[in-house]
Amino acid sequence: MSAAMYELKFRRHRRLRRTEAVRRLVREHSYTVDDLIYPMFVCEGLTGREEIPSMPGMYHFGLDEFRREIVELSALGVLGIILFGIPAEKDEWSTSAYAERGVVQEAIRAAKAENPHLLVMTDVCLCQYNPFGHCGLVRDGVIVNDESLALIARTAVSHAEAGADVVAPSDMMDGRVAAIRRALDEQGFADVAILSYAVKYASAFYGPFREAAHSAPAFGDRRTYQMDPANAREALREAASDLEEGADMLMVKPALSYMDVTRTLKDRYPVPVATYNVSGEYSMVKAAALRGWIDERAVVTEMLVSFKRAGADFILTYHAKDAARWARSASI
Repeated sequence: MSAAMYELKFRRHRRLRRTEAVRRLVREHSYTVDDLIYPMFVCEGLTGREEIPSMPGMYHFGLDEFRREIVELSALGVLGIILFGIPAEKDEWSTSAYAERGVVQEAIRAAKAENPHLLVMTDVCLCQYNPFGHCGLVRDGVIVNDESLALIARTAVSHAEAGADVVAPSDMMDGRVAAIRRALDEQGFADVAILSYAVKYASAFYGPFREAAHSAPAFGDRRTYQMDPANAREALREAASDLEEGADMLMVKPALSYMDVTRTLKDRYPVPVATYNVSGEYSMVKAAALRGWIDERAVVTEMLVSFKRAGADFILTYHAKDAARWARSASI
């Protein structure tokens, strides 16, 4: 058989991989800095910053250092942040969560003062603000649903009053989106959007976050209100409910182990879908990179592209600042 006849037996796919220019020309998916939201932890009463031991490169910020960080993020072109607060005091009613001068509320004002155009999202939950570390009110050892809704909605309104653009309820109480939407509209905040943690799994990947947010449960776990990692169809029910209740955008959390769910939601619902590249995913990459086992930039880039390929419109990630630096250095 001649060489010419033999070549007809197979396709030369490598032609479209031969050079970097060709690969870039035919690349199907990519991410930009505009796709990334940077989570930040603001600690009441803290001056300066303190590194979070289980999350190298991530910090608890006092408001002074938080302001400087906002300036740096803005210079890097980071589009937005999502805020988590660590209060000085906790009580069974999670009072600090909706206090007018609470730590998140003050951080919102500070961020907007430094950059009025920064997209400010806020995590809406009670777990950091009560001694039980649970996302709703606790009564006789039970996390109660309906009584929690008023405080969750009150927290969202307090964030809107401080200037938040998007509120993101992560508590997984049934009916929370409806309660928040009603409260926002009644208080004149019809333009504030809701990014629902619609599909939030009871994941082992949250460990470093619970240290960072001082929110580990004092008893039990969160499996009675967060989703079972084995379930995919349940995600459709959760997402449908939140959209009916007024959610503007949906989130899947965690990102890495649930890309199939992200794709399912993207194909099913005509709204923006986000995914949260969570603390355990971040810390695994950082730990391996610090030991020289992986190329951090290459691994993070591959992960972020995979989230976009799965259907995410935007990504909440602790890698956002590094990714913004890499993008800037690549364009110089």
